Amino acid sequence: MPLTPLSTARQTALDAIAPAAPERVSLLDAHGRFLAAAVTAARSLPGCDNSAMDGWAVRAEETRGANRDRPARLRIVDAIYAGALPSRPLQPGEAARIFTGAPLPSGADAVIRQEAARASDDGLHVDIFITVPPGHDIRRAGEEVVAGTPLFPPGQRVGAAVLGVLASMGETAAWVRPAPRVAVLATGDELVSPGTPALPHQVYESNLILVAALAREAGADVRHLDRARDDEDTLRDALRRLAPQVDVLITTGGASVGDKDHVKRVLAALGARFHVDGVALKPGKPVAVARLGDTAVVVLPGNPGAATVAFDQFARPLLLKRQGVLETRRRVRARLSEPRHKQAGLTYLITAALEHSGDGEPVARLRPQGAGQILQNVHGEGWAVLPSGRADFAAGDSVDVELFHDSAHVAADLAPSTTA
Repeated sequence: MPLTPLSTARQTALDAIAPAAPERVSLLDAHGRFLAAAVTAARSLPGCDNSAMDGWAVRAEETRGANRDRPARLRIVDAIYAGALPSRPLQPGEAARIFTGAPLPSGADAVIRQEAARASDDGLHVDIFITVPPGHDIRRAGEEVVAGTPLFPPGQRVGAAVLGVLASMGETAAWVRPAPRVAVLATGDELVSPGTPALPHQVYESNLILVAALAREAGADVRHLDRARDDEDTLRDALRRLAPQVDVLITTGGASVGDKDHVKRVLAALGARFHVDGVALKPGKPVAVARLGDTAVVVLPGNPGAATVAFDQFARPLLLKRQGVLETRRRVRARLSEPRHKQAGLTYLITAALEHSGDGEPVARLRPQGAGQILQNVHGEGWAVLPSGRADFAAGDSVDVELFHDSAHVAADLAPSTTA
């Protein structure tokens, strides 16, 4: 069976899952999730004209010509604090003590910061030492946002700044997509649990922690971590038990065509429908995506390096789509630090760190690469993409680098608007 090109396989794999139904949760519980509906401003920010400084509310025209030698003297008639209302309008010749965030009294059109004025010893008058124009040190109503203005689209990640805005609108909850429930199942007779003695021919099981952490970074709620030996009956029991409990089941190991690579065969026997089975990708060629009942299943290779690439290109997009978003990573052009030979029919994804010089494209310094290697991703900035259809790349050739931590998210489907 011919291998599916990477871009085609990734798009096909997304058919294995649909966005979860939205839920309304408290703001803190929404942290890190994605909005399920557009949000518009329910009120203006600020809600009224207010002072940007501690100082004095005045009529700007009455400060004309004022300086240290010839201050403008005004009568103090009020003190206005944040959260309180002025007791009266400001008349000619009057000033009001005002504090940051306090509403501007009617009749005032400027604020004098307290460093530029001095109250008389009897507290009845204030001397103004500067001339100011109308609007000075005033925050106008709606200066930041006007009621009814669109704030956030569906698919917006809810970070701390977004939560602050929602709270400033008076919201206590938000419509978001729930975190996908995930189980990770590692297979392999050679695996030994960390913390126990291992013989030289045995391998400490690292994929459970690695894949679970990758899933959490993609917003998942990892419910189960399990292991199974390379035995069809044991594997069948584990798949039957785990799949109904989660939205996405991720397996590692047993994905290829060896005598003990049982995962795909057992899934097929259980009635799984395969969307993707083998991709023109290195590392990660054996990756598969299937549907077992209501659960999406991602079959990853057992080698940690290959599992990382395959997770990134297939499991991560599925987990994000379950949360209602599609992710696009920014790509930059960079020059290869060294020559590289590859199999012409495969797309290679090689961990790279970027080195920037003064002018021109950065240099993509390739990390040591292999399906079983895991250290190469530490301090890596992205995948250097060596496309299919070409076998040899020279040092200095320009390629795309897909950056790990510079991405944009858009809603995977349309959602009704709400008002905050």
